[in-house]
Amino acid sequence: MKLLPESLRCAESTSGVVLVVHGGAGTILPENLTPQLEDAFKHSLASALRAGYDDLQQGKSAIDAVETAVRVLEDDPLFNAGRGAVFTADGRNELDAAIMDGGTGKAGAVAGVVKPKNPITLARAVMERTPFVFLAGAGADRLAEDLHLAIVDPPYFWTETRWKQLNDQQKRESEGSASGGDGFTMSLSEDNKFGTVGAVAVDNAGNVAGATSTGGMTNKRYGRVGDSPVIGAGTWADNETCAVSATGHGEYFLRLAVAHDIAARMRYTGVSLENAAAEVIHHEVSKIGGSGGVIAIDRHGNAALPFNTAGMYRGYITRDGTVHVSIYREE
Repeated sequence: MKLLPESLRCAESTSGVVLVVHGGAGTILPENLTPQLEDAFKHSLASALRAGYDDLQQGKSAIDAVETAVRVLEDDPLFNAGRGAVFTADGRNELDAAIMDGGTGKAGAVAGVVKPKNPITLARAVMERTPFVFLAGAGADRLAEDLHLAIVDPPYFWTETRWKQLNDQQKRESEGSASGGDGFTMSLSEDNKFGTVGAVAVDNAGNVAGATSTGGMTNKRYGRVGDSPVIGAGTWADNETCAVSATGHGEYFLRLAVAHDIAARMRYTGVSLENAAAEVIHHEVSKIGGSGGVIAIDRHGNAALPFNTAGMYRGYITRDGTVHVSIYREE
């Protein structure tokens, strides 16, 4: 396999890492975030990293660490997952999540759920407490209730920021229809970002795990599901290669099976995690017009965080507990 030109190489890779998180990628520019909001995002990313790191320090598994880290981000209304999820065209919050254990190869996923406080915990329950992999809609909600997971009422997910985003998006689409468009144009305005959250980790036993959670796309219709809960597209983990969590325009990541493609390149060609992730994001995704990025880690603690957008909320923590968090490409 060819190596990428230096200008397209993964801009951010490191070693000695035990946990990586992301909070979405997109058109994230310094002029659109106040210093206070920047600090808030970085504080939340760091909190998620430290929470997952505490699990690893206590000898818990990579699965424990990624679930814990993602739960922190789901509980924070800054991010498009859990409490901060965006609204559908019907004014609902429909949540998707997936988790995968690289040691066992087991996975669990849910889509279109509206009741669980933490969709990632329900995804883990699907993996560990049922014979299934992927549950959707009312059935998945019923499982959350049957297993006595934390359930919340719809107002829990409501935030003024997301409601305004829905109204703004519907106005843009309405104006597009009036101008002869089909009314389905996706906004890529300067404040648009793909707000998926995710985590990947490696534990003391060398097992990797990945987890991803999202509220999907603002103003989505017809039960649309993106890549986040799809094993192999937005989420992947196997000990022989790596764990991956993706963020971006899900339709492109679905078409390319991005998360599995990164692992497959490592498995079948022997390239490094850095080169595999960079090739997929900067070449394969970009050439078909897709936007986004991934976080990935292998069992040796090598990590890659490539993205082809202006920014990606991201961070990692090393074995000695040092936290690194970034937002913009230049950081």
